[in-house]
Amino acid sequence: VQLQASGGGSVQAGGSLRLSCAASGRAFSTYDMAWFCQAPRQDREFVAGIRWIGGTTHVTDYADSVKGRFTISRDNAKNTVSLQMNSLKPEDTAVYFCAATSRSLRTNLKTRPYDYWGQGTLVTVSS
Repeated sequence: VQLQASGGGSVQAGGSLRLSCAASGRAFSTYDMAWFCQAPRQDREFVAGIRWIGGTTHVTDYADSVKGRFTISRDNAKNTVSLQMNSLKPEDTAVYFCAATSRSLRTNLKTRPYDYWGQGTLVTVSS
């Protein structure tokens, strides 16, 4: 699986951005997808994850810091996963990465390892 992220940029606090990640390869629907971020001099952190269960049913999980502000979604027909980021804060400034791994129904999206990573896209939020 190859992942290509886009949509980063600069925005003022309170603004919005939408990140997208396009995946190549087969059986996109069978992959757990996630977004991570890495701020300067900090470790990479989980932001949001999504797992397709079937039909229109998905499971999602979010870092506490983004709950209620960020929304992850996926389009299995287009092999894309998106992250809608609203009410952005300066502390959201980071490089954002999309990640993928084979679906495992018994694992936690937040803590499971991810095998495939895209290049990062920079999000800068100014106060």
